[in-house]
Amino acid sequence: MPSLPTARVSLKGAKTLRRGTPWVYRTELTDAPATDTPGAVVAVVDPQGNPIGQALYARRSPLALRLLTRKGPNEEKVDDAFFIRRLEAALARRAVLPGRDGLRLVHGEADLLPGFFVDRYGQGLTVQTLSEGMDARKEMLARALVERTGASHVVCRDDASGRDFESLPREVRLLHGEGAARFTYHEGDNRFEVDLLGDMKTGAFLDQVDNHLRAGELGRGEALDCFSYHGGFALALAKHCTSVLAVEQDAKAAARIQTNAEANGRANVKVENGNAFDVLRRFDQEGRRFDTIVLDPPGLAKRREGLATALRAYHELNLRALRCLKPDGLLVTCSCSGKLDRQGFESMVLDAAADAKRPVQILERRGAGLDHPVLAGLAETEYLKALYVRAL
Repeated sequence: MPSLPTARVSLKGAKTLRRGTPWVYRTELTDAPATDTPGAVVAVVDPQGNPIGQALYARRSPLALRLLTRKGPNEEKVDDAFFIRRLEAALARRAVLPGRDGLRLVHGEADLLPGFFVDRYGQGLTVQTLSEGMDARKEMLARALVERTGASHVVCRDDASGRDFESLPREVRLLHGEGAARFTYHEGDNRFEVDLLGDMKTGAFLDQVDNHLRAGELGRGEALDCFSYHGGFALALAKHCTSVLAVEQDAKAAARIQTNAEANGRANVKVENGNAFDVLRRFDQEGRRFDTIVLDPPGLAKRREGLATALRAYHELNLRALRCLKPDGLLVTCSCSGKLDRQGFESMVLDAAADAKRPVQILERRGAGLDHPVLAGLAETEYLKALYVRAL
C-alpha cells in the first residue's frame, strides 16, 4: 500500500486527539502533510512520530484535521468502502425511530463522518458538507444514499456560512433526481411541506421535532410562538391551546405557516409577519399576556467573539417573554448557538427571570432528538439547548 502523507501535531494537539476530541486546528499542526489533493486522507503522528490515526486534511481551513480513525493505514484502509460502511452504520442507528419520515440520517462527527449531514423528508434527502474532505466525496455518498434509501431526490444544500470557514464555495443543486424538490413529512399528527431547493437551512429544523411535540403536550391557553419558521411549535401547540399566534419575520416562511395550519385544520393558529423582538416589546408595553410562550431564535452567536452581544439579545428576548407570561405560564426557550454552552444559557435565563421579578420552576432541560446524537469529547455537537420553565 502506498504510504499516506503525514501530518505531525503538537503535544497539545496529540493530547486533544487522544482524549477523544477529533479536531486539530492549524495552530497545533507542526508539520503539514505534503499534499494538494482536496480532502486528502493523511496519517497523523505526535511530536515523537508515534501514530495517532488517520484524518481528513483541509488545505485552507483553520480546522486542519478531522480524525477519522485511530487505526493506522496498515490496519484500516480509508477508501470509498470505508465511508460507505460509516454511512450504513448511521442509517442503521436510526432504525430505532420507526415511523419517522422526517429525521436526520447522518449527523456529522457524531456519526463518525466529520462535516457530513443528511436529512430525510419523505422521499427527498438534503446533503450538507461542512468539511473539505466530505465535500470531495459528496457525489459518491449521494449515490450510496439513493441505493440504500430509495430516495427520489438528493439536494445539495451547501449554502451555509460554515462553508466560508472552510474556504469552500456555497451552492444549492440537485445531486440526484429531476424537477422540483417539494416533499411532505410529519411531526406527530401534523403534516408539513418543504421545498428542499428553496427553503432555509436543509428544509426544516428537524433537531427540534421532539421539542415541538413536548411543547404541544405541555402548552395550554393562549400561546405565542416566536421565530416560528414553518410553524413546528405553533401547530404542535394548537392541539391543546385555545389560540396560537405564530410570529415569523420572513414573509415566505410566514406564508408557509398559514398553509401548513390550513392543511392540518389548525384554525386556531394565526400568523403575524414581524420581528419577534419588536412584537415582544410591543406586547410587554401593551400589557398583553399569554399562558404559553416559545422562543426559538436562530443562532445568535456564530463565533465566540460575538457571544457577549448574543447574550444581551437572548436576555432581552427572555426578559420580555417572562413579562408577557401569565402566572403559572409556560416558557419554552431555546438556543442553537454552539458557542453558548448549556450552563451559560441557563444562567442567562435565570438572570432574565430575576430582572423580570418572576420566580421560576425549571421543568425540563432538553436538547436535540435521538437522530441528532452528541459526540462525547466534542462540545460543539451539543449545540441545541431547550429549557422548559414555569413562571410563578
